[in-house]
Amino acid sequence: MTGPLRIGVVGAGNISGEYLRTLSRLPNVRPVRVATRRAEHAEAVAARFPGVRAVSLPELYACDEVDLVLDLTTPEAHLEVSRAAIGAGKHLYGEKPLAMTTGEARQILDAASAAGVRVGCAPDTVLGTGIQTARVCVERGEIGTPVAATAFMTTPGHELWHPDPEFYYRPGGGPLLDMGPYYLTALVLMLGPVRRVTGLSAAPRPTRTIGGGPRAGTVFPVEVATHVTGVLEHHGGALTTLMMSFDVWDSTLPRIEVYGTDGTLSVPDPNSFTGDVRVRRAGDSTWHQVPVLGGYTGGARGIGVADMAHALASGTPHRASAELAYHVLDLMEALLAAAETGDGRRVDSGFP
Repeated sequence: MTGPLRIGVVGAGNISGEYLRTLSRLPNVRPVRVATRRAEHAEAVAARFPGVRAVSLPELYACDEVDLVLDLTTPEAHLEVSRAAIGAGKHLYGEKPLAMTTGEARQILDAASAAGVRVGCAPDTVLGTGIQTARVCVERGEIGTPVAATAFMTTPGHELWHPDPEFYYRPGGGPLLDMGPYYLTALVLMLGPVRRVTGLSAAPRPTRTIGGGPRAGTVFPVEVATHVTGVLEHHGGALTTLMMSFDVWDSTLPRIEVYGTDGTLSVPDPNSFTGDVRVRRAGDSTWHQVPVLGGYTGGARGIGVADMAHALASGTPHRASAELAYHVLDLMEALLAAAETGDGRRVDSGFP
C-alpha cells in the first residue's frame, strides 16, 4: 500500500466526530467518505471535515477511493455492514463489540479470510499510554506473578445523558457488552486469554426513563441484564473478579487493580487512552507512580485504525485485531450464559 489509507465511515452518530477528528490529523490515514441511512446526518458530519463527502451506503461500498470501511453503527447493524464492506473487497474496522454473537462474528472472520482483507475492532484505548504502561509493568514482573485482579464499571445508566438510549437496554447492549470490551481487552492483554468463567446477573428495574433532551420523560423497557458480576480464570492461573453495572449511583471502587506475589498494580480507566499507573511493591510504605513505558502518546479514538494502516503498509499484524475482539466477545457471551444457568463455562477461543 502506498499513500494514506483512505477511510469510508458508516454511521454518523455521536462517536463519528471523535474518530474523524483523530483520523483527519494523522498522516497515514485519510477519511474521504461518510454514509448512513439518514442522508442529512451524513451531510452534517461531512460538512465539519474538509475532504470528506457524504454519499449513500451503496456508493460508499462501491467507491474505488475507499480502502477501509469504518463501521460506527450500533451492534445490531455490524453483521450487515461487515458483509457489505468485505463483499466489496474493503478492509474493515468496527466499533465494539465485534458482533451481536460469536456466531455472527465467526461469519465476519470467515468472510474476511476468504476475501483476503483485514478486520480490526475497537477498543483502541488499550493502545494508549495508560494500559500499555500497565502491561509493560506486568511483563517486567514489577508485581511478581499475577495472582488476581479486580475490575469495576459502575454507573446509574446511560439514559441519564444519552438522548436515544434504548439500544443500550436491548440484546447486544447492557453494561457487559457495552463497557466490558474496554475492561476485558485491557485485562486479557495484561494477564492473557481467559479459559473459564462463572457469574450471576440481574435486571432490578424493568423500565428506564430518558433523563434529558427532546425525548425526556420517555419510558422504555429493559430487555437485558443491567448488573453482571463474574469470575474469570486466565490461562496463566490469575483470577479476575468483574462487576459491570448500570444500577450503581456512585462508588469509590477502583477501575482495575492487579494483585501479584510481590505487589499491587493500579490501572487507569480503560475507557481512556491515558491515566496514572501506580504500583506498590511488597515492603513499600506508599504507592509510586510509574513513568510512561509504552503506548501511543496523545492517542484518541481512531488510533487503532492508524495502527492498522501502519500494519498494512509494513506487512505486520495489527494490534486491535478481530481475533482479540472475538475472544473478548466469546468470554462475555460465556459469562452471560453462565449467569443464566448458574454454572461455569469454558472459553475455547484465544488470540495471537
